[in-house]
Amino acid sequence: MLFFYNLAIYLYALVVRIVSPFHKKARKMIVGHKQTYKILKQKIDKDAEYIWFHAASLGEFEQGRPIMEELKRTHPEYKILLTFFSPSGYEVRKDYPLADVICYLPFDKRRNVKKFLKLVQPKMAIFIKYEFWYNFVNRLYKKDIPVYMVSAIFRPNQIFFRWYGYDMRKLLRKYKCICVQDDSSAKLLSKIDITNVEVCGDTRFDRVLDIQKQAKQLPIAEAFEKKAKQESERIFVAGSTWPKDEDILIPYFNITTDLKLIIAPHEIDEAHLKYIESNLQRPHIRYSKAIPEMMGDYDCLIIDNFGLLSSIYRYGQMAYIGGGFGVGIHNILEAAVYDIPVIFGPNFKKFREAQQMIECGGGYSVSDYQAFRGLMDEFLQYNETLHAAGLHAGNYVRSNAGVVQRVMKVIDL
Repeated sequence: MLFFYNLAIYLYALVVRIVSPFHKKARKMIVGHKQTYKILKQKIDKDAEYIWFHAASLGEFEQGRPIMEELKRTHPEYKILLTFFSPSGYEVRKDYPLADVICYLPFDKRRNVKKFLKLVQPKMAIFIKYEFWYNFVNRLYKKDIPVYMVSAIFRPNQIFFRWYGYDMRKLLRKYKCICVQDDSSAKLLSKIDITNVEVCGDTRFDRVLDIQKQAKQLPIAEAFEKKAKQESERIFVAGSTWPKDEDILIPYFNITTDLKLIIAPHEIDEAHLKYIESNLQRPHIRYSKAIPEMMGDYDCLIIDNFGLLSSIYRYGQMAYIGGGFGVGIHNILEAAVYDIPVIFGPNFKKFREAQQMIECGGGYSVSDYQAFRGLMDEFLQYNETLHAAGLHAGNYVRSNAGVVQRVMKVIDL
């Protein structure tokens, strides 16, 4: 099994290199990898002790961020090295101020691992959620450097639970502790005799509460909200949407005159923005072209800027989270924290928080336009139903907070 793992890593690295001239993300990854050792040689302080955090992409970074911030607060004597695997994480957070050194993680080849760890020599390593890099973890274990996994989640179809997953099962024993999100993950691991496990929860709950406290003041959105209140209209926020999501929610908005819409598409390239605009039949304006004084003239505000969505949700009375008609839904907790119900498409089975939010009455999955229309009509007609669903969503987030402190008790500093 280990032979095939290493072969897969080499082949993956080769494919990325081959397609890089024609693929933007692959090209950024290759360029970034070339800079990794240069960054480490220039920025690593040989007299300092580093705690190394690794996140695959932006979502995993957000899960690790509360722990980084708590470590900086409680243990300022340590420096932080932050690595990413994906360009979508690195390019957005390469200037994150609480990390002392930020770079790409090189491919998990033995020679890369030796070179990387020789330059860094971390005091400990903390990997987020799914980062099971065999050669890195194995080398850290041999060097007696503790490795932790945080916000991990396990499912029966993963390689660890297959008959051919012996080497990967052996890898799990080399973590000092695996902090899992739920009891079901712990039970799965116990079935294969993995006992270095603590059920701590998902750090995203702590993170979205922090985001709520730091929400930006947005004069344009506030003017939009003020006009809605004057006209006794509700605001529906659609976040991280894709065309298949928009094909459901925009037709409903077009025929529902007592509803205003704020839509923040997942991709804000010109073609996608024009697609949205071509389907809207009510007055609309892009955020980048708006000023507060003109918001009374529009029923739809299109967010064509990154970094605003988590603050935008607080202006809504209900939210739709995109991605559920594709590979999977985006972050529903950022909306739920504002005590508003969240709606999403049918592809949510891999998302524990979505399933639990449905169970508690704060989340709703829709499979087509008719289901979406029926749910929205109910919310708009029965204020008590809308209010109760929002409270269920917010209470779900708050009741699952406190994860960072549980993780900090596990980490041996």
